[in-house]
Amino acid sequence: MHLVCPSCGTTNRIPDQRLSDAPVCGRCSTELMAAAPVNLSDAALPRFLAGTELPVLADFWAEWCGPCKAMAPTFAAVARQMPEVRFVKVDSDAAPNASARFNIRSIPTLILFSDGRELSRQVGALPKSSLQRWLGAA
Repeated sequence: MHLVCPSCGTTNRIPDQRLSDAPVCGRCSTELMAAAPVNLSDAALPRFLAGTELPVLADFWAEWCGPCKAMAPTFAAVARQMPEVRFVKVDSDAAPNASARFNIRSIPTLILFSDGRELSRQVGALPKSSLQRWLGAA
Protein backbone atom coordinates (compact mmCIF):
# COMPACT_ATOMS: atom_id res chain seq x y z
CA MET A 1 0.00 0.00 0.00
CA HIS A 2 1.35 3.44 -0.92
CA LEU A 3 0.65 6.33 1.44
CA VAL A 4 1.84 9.88 0.91
CA CYS A 5 3.02 11.71 4.00
CA PRO A 6 0.82 14.77 4.59
CA SER A 7 3.76 16.60 6.14
CA CYS A 8 6.69 16.12 3.75
CA GLY A 9 5.04 14.56 0.67
CA THR A 10 7.16 11.41 0.65
CA THR A 11 5.49 8.31 -0.75
CA ASN A 12 5.80 5.44 1.74
CA ARG A 13 5.15 1.77 0.97
CA ILE A 14 3.42 0.05 3.88
CA PRO A 15 2.39 -3.63 3.86
CA ASP A 16 -1.41 -3.89 4.06
CA GLN A 17 -1.23 -5.98 7.24
CA ARG A 18 0.77 -3.19 8.97
CA LEU A 19 -1.65 -0.32 8.32
CA SER A 20 -3.10 -0.68 11.83
CA ASP A 21 0.39 -0.62 13.43
CA ALA A 22 0.59 3.21 13.43
CA PRO A 23 3.08 3.48 10.53
CA VAL A 24 5.21 6.62 10.30
CA CYS A 25 6.87 8.36 7.38
CA GLY A 26 10.33 7.05 6.60
CA ARG A 27 11.62 10.59 6.04
CA CYS A 28 10.02 12.79 8.71
CA SER A 29 8.39 10.31 11.16
CA THR A 30 4.91 11.83 10.79
CA GLU A 31 2.14 9.35 11.55
CA LEU A 32 0.66 8.18 8.24
CA MET A 33 -2.61 6.70 9.51
CA ALA A 34 -3.56 9.32 12.09
CA ALA A 35 -7.24 9.10 12.98
CA ALA A 36 -7.71 12.82 12.40
CA PRO A 37 -8.07 15.06 9.36
CA VAL A 38 -4.86 16.63 8.02
CA ASN A 39 -4.56 20.05 6.43
CA LEU A 40 -3.18 20.13 2.89
CA SER A 41 -1.98 23.04 0.79
CA ASP A 42 -2.27 23.75 -2.93
CA ALA A 43 1.13 22.17 -3.47
CA ALA A 44 0.56 19.08 -1.33
CA LEU A 45 -2.95 18.08 -2.43
CA PRO A 46 -2.23 16.78 -5.97
CA ARG A 47 0.66 14.58 -4.83
CA PHE A 48 -1.33 13.29 -1.85
CA LEU A 49 -4.32 12.37 -4.04
CA ALA A 50 -2.23 10.75 -6.77
CA GLY A 51 0.03 8.74 -4.46
CA THR A 52 -2.32 7.55 -1.72
CA GLU A 53 -3.92 4.20 -2.51
CA LEU A 54 -6.59 4.47 0.19
CA PRO A 55 -9.73 6.53 -0.51
CA VAL A 56 -9.29 10.22 0.35
CA LEU A 57 -12.13 12.45 1.54
CA ALA A 58 -11.34 16.14 1.06
CA ASP A 59 -13.26 18.86 2.89
CA PHE A 60 -12.98 22.19 1.06
CA TRP A 61 -13.76 24.85 3.65
CA ALA A 62 -12.93 28.41 4.79
CA GLU A 63 -12.31 29.99 8.18
CA TRP A 64 -15.12 32.53 7.71
CA CYS A 65 -17.73 29.87 6.79
CA GLY A 66 -20.18 29.12 9.60
CA PRO A 67 -21.44 25.79 8.20
CA CYS A 68 -17.81 24.72 7.62
CA LYS A 69 -16.94 25.40 11.25
CA ALA A 70 -20.12 23.67 12.44
CA MET A 71 -19.29 20.55 10.41
CA ALA A 72 -15.60 20.34 11.45
CA PRO A 73 -16.24 18.30 14.65
CA THR A 74 -18.43 15.87 12.69
CA PHE A 75 -15.75 15.48 10.01
CA ALA A 76 -13.15 14.77 12.72
CA ALA A 77 -15.42 12.29 14.50
CA VAL A 78 -16.06 10.31 11.32
CA ALA A 79 -12.30 10.37 10.58
CA ARG A 80 -11.70 8.64 13.91
CA GLN A 81 -14.27 5.97 13.05
CA MET A 82 -13.11 5.28 9.49
CA PRO A 83 -9.36 4.61 9.43
CA GLU A 84 -9.64 3.03 5.97
CA VAL A 85 -10.31 6.52 4.52
CA ARG A 86 -7.79 9.37 4.68
CA PHE A 87 -9.51 12.63 5.71
CA VAL A 88 -8.01 15.93 4.53
CA LYS A 89 -9.03 19.55 4.89
CA VAL A 90 -8.30 22.12 2.20
CA ASP A 91 -8.73 25.80 3.12
CA SER A 92 -10.25 27.27 -0.04
CA ASP A 93 -8.86 30.72 0.70
CA ALA A 94 -5.32 29.44 1.28
CA ALA A 95 -5.50 26.95 -1.62
CA PRO A 96 -7.13 28.82 -4.51
CA ASN A 97 -5.52 26.60 -7.17
CA ALA A 98 -7.00 23.45 -5.65
CA SER A 99 -10.39 25.12 -5.35
CA ALA A 100 -10.26 26.17 -9.00
CA ARG A 101 -8.97 22.78 -10.18
CA PHE A 102 -11.88 20.97 -8.51
CA ASN A 103 -14.45 23.64 -9.45
CA ILE A 104 -15.39 24.50 -5.86
CA ARG A 105 -18.28 26.96 -6.06
CA SER A 106 -19.78 26.56 -2.60
CA ILE A 107 -18.40 25.50 0.74
CA PRO A 108 -18.29 23.22 2.51
CA THR A 109 -17.77 20.81 -0.38
CA LEU A 110 -16.73 17.22 0.27
CA ILE A 111 -15.08 15.23 -2.51
CA LEU A 112 -14.27 11.53 -2.25
CA PHE A 113 -11.26 10.47 -4.31
CA SER A 114 -9.87 7.07 -5.22
CA ASP A 115 -6.58 6.69 -7.11
CA GLY A 116 -6.56 10.46 -7.61
CA ARG A 117 -9.95 10.49 -9.36
CA GLU A 118 -13.15 12.05 -8.04
CA LEU A 119 -15.74 9.42 -7.15
CA SER A 120 -18.41 11.49 -5.49
CA ARG A 121 -19.16 15.02 -4.33
CA GLN A 122 -21.40 16.47 -1.62
CA VAL A 123 -22.05 20.20 -1.20
CA GLY A 124 -23.18 21.53 2.16
CA ALA A 125 -22.74 20.55 5.78
CA LEU A 126 -23.88 17.08 6.79
CA PRO A 127 -24.79 15.60 10.16
CA LYS A 128 -22.71 12.62 11.26
CA SER A 129 -25.21 9.93 10.23
CA SER A 130 -25.63 11.43 6.75
CA LEU A 131 -21.87 11.71 6.24
CA GLN A 132 -21.38 8.08 7.25
CA ARG A 133 -24.25 6.97 5.01
CA TRP A 134 -22.90 8.99 2.06
CA LEU A 135 -19.40 7.52 2.48
CA GLY A 136 -20.83 4.03 2.69
CA ALA A 137 -22.80 4.49 -0.51
CA ALA A 138 -20.01 6.12 -2.52
